[in-house]
Amino acid sequence: MFRKFELYNRSLHDILPDKQLITTLNAHSFNTVRKDPVFYEALKGSDILLPDGISVVMGVKWLKGKSIKKIAGDDLFRYEMQRVHEKKGTCFFLGSTDSTLSLIKERAHKEYPGIQVHTFSPPYKTEFSEEESLSMVELINNVNPDVLFVGMTAPKQEKWAFEHFKKINAGHICCIGAVFDFYAGTIHRAPTWMISTGLEWLYRLIKEPKRMWKRYLIGNTLFVAEIIREKFDYLNKSPHLNVFPSEFIKFDRN
Repeated sequence: MFRKFELYNRSLHDILPDKQLITTLNAHSFNTVRKDPVFYEALKGSDILLPDGISVVMGVKWLKGKSIKKIAGDDLFRYEMQRVHEKKGTCFFLGSTDSTLSLIKERAHKEYPGIQVHTFSPPYKTEFSEEESLSMVELINNVNPDVLFVGMTAPKQEKWAFEHFKKINAGHICCIGAVFDFYAGTIHRAPTWMISTGLEWLYRLIKEPKRMWKRYLIGNTLFVAEIIREKFDYLNKSPHLNVFPSEFIKFDRN
């Protein structure tokens, strides 16, 4: 199943400014995908799928023999903010709490004064009604932002952006989850040396052991086991069957 994903392997500067859905893949989201056919379709249907995690980078190397570079959601965010700042454009943050969005807006005004920043905190719930979703789409379309950041946690953010992609008037639509908290300062990202050495996961585990131990200790083990299984299936010329039959798919982006 991991082989089915086409991960981005170029510079962020090579991304065209046209309307595009940009998502990320890490070990945790991959484990979730295996149980969620709609999430699978959302990632597969993205215009750009970034390798956000050292485990994903290693998985590509082992399965496909390709060396790719990790591109985290935070890397995408920084690139997009600088790009929009230089053109004196507009961005929209959809997700998180009003207090977090207020901190984001305050910091963005200082660091990127050329950007018009708009925000909205949606209701905290597992699924939105169609009326609520259309209301959010209308708010976004009234701004017509150069970039829309969606931060409603995975897989809800990817599924929502994928389902409403055609209705949204925006440039890049970026699903970046935890970056909202990173930028607001409510959660700190790992030091640069830990990021560059592939130990960002360890930093998050140390900082939030109760919340992260299953994701990293059990989740990463399951991810590695799946990669090993796929490798042996490939060597034995026994390719996987389609994981999700088409009748299970609830929607597509077209």
